Amino acid sequence: MIFKPLDPLLHNELRLAVMSLLISADEAEFTYIRKQTNATAGNLSVQIDKLSAAGYIDVEKTFKGKRPCTICRITTKGQQAFEAYVDAIKNYLNVDKNGL
Repeated sequence: MIFKPLDPLLHNELRLAVMSLLISADEAEFTYIRKQTNATAGNLSVQIDKLSAAGYIDVEKTFKGKRPCTICRITTKGQQAFEAYVDAIKNYLNVDKNGL
């Protein structure tokens, strides 16, 4: 069996968690992602920057009243990368596309 390579960008626990949250949502605020992942603000910010630089997510910085608000959205490229990553994991686990 030939294994598909795992995307090293998504093979990081926090980046994978961010992508997993965004794959099922239209958008998510930074504070929501931080709470859901239990990450520090600094670490999450670094990982979001990496995902954004790769074109996997779009990041919009805005304000809610006088407070800054960062909104993240998954891109088409990010959706495709996430799906390819999941397919590669299934391949490693020898799981067909119909489930376990």
